[in-house]
Amino acid sequence: MEDLQPVASDNLPPNAEDGSSLARMIREARRKKGWTLEETARRAGIGRSTLSKIENDQTRAGFDIIRRLTKELELQTPQLFLQSRNQGVSGRRDYTRQGQGEARSTRTYEHELLCTELSSKAMLPYISRIKARDISDYDDWIRHSGEEFMFVLEGEVELHTEHYRPLRLSAGDSVYYDSGMGHCCVSVSNDDARVLWVSLEL
Repeated sequence: MEDLQPVASDNLPPNAEDGSSLARMIREARRKKGWTLEETARRAGIGRSTLSKIENDQTRAGFDIIRRLTKELELQTPQLFLQSRNQGVSGRRDYTRQGQGEARSTRTYEHELLCTELSSKAMLPYISRIKARDISDYDDWIRHSGEEFMFVLEGEVELHTEHYRPLRLSAGDSVYYDSGMGHCCVSVSNDDARVLWVSLEL
């Protein structure tokens, strides 16, 4: 599984919405494997109570814990970056200064998450440096609920999807697709390509 960089955890308010995207995905993935809380926590090297709080959306896990759960439950990124939307909140604003987004590193990507102060939102914008050069760099297709928009900032990429021929895109090109469809992206430039991604959870 891809090596992710840890970040500090912080607690959500006590009344945070139960069944957020992250909590739901972890709980459903564990149940699909037929694992108990104890077994899953042991495999991930975390406490049972910590896992229980994560599944019940009572705490926000640090990224090191998410990395372990991702590996054991075979979940994919970037779906784990998304928190559930809160329909009762309006008039919000967030911003990110150039180069000051949250860094997340995997085997195939270098992500910079943008506007991360809002923990409950429907869209996830991030800039990625594509390190992968061949689809064999991926263990499997990436799939996550919702839709995704990609705009190529630098270099040239090839988007591979389950139901279409590979699509080659250059700087200035863009694509919108169903992210539940298996997909992965590779750089076909001499240097790593850079793209802007916006993931929308439906």
